[in-house]
Amino acid sequence: MTARRFRSLGVDPATGKEAFVVARPGGWLEELADVHALKAAAVLATVVGAVLEGGKSSDTELAAFVPALHAALEECVGIMAADRE
Repeated sequence: MTARRFRSLGVDPATGKEAFVVARPGGWLEELADVHALKAAAVLATVVGAVLEGGKSSDTELAAFVPALHAALEECVGIMAADRE
């Protein structure tokens, strides 16, 4: 059994606060969190791809993306693992 974790549902535009849930496996909140995570990962991949194509970023600037890329990859792997259970 996988340990439950906090999942983001996005940022409330009115307050600027991020909403988190601990969703029931297979529930609609989990599906909503999955959709949000996949959209965020796709946007991040697009931004990083554009930066890499520019070819003028320093190693320090590129290293700034590593924590966000790791978090997105970890979330996507968690989604795939949950789908296999």
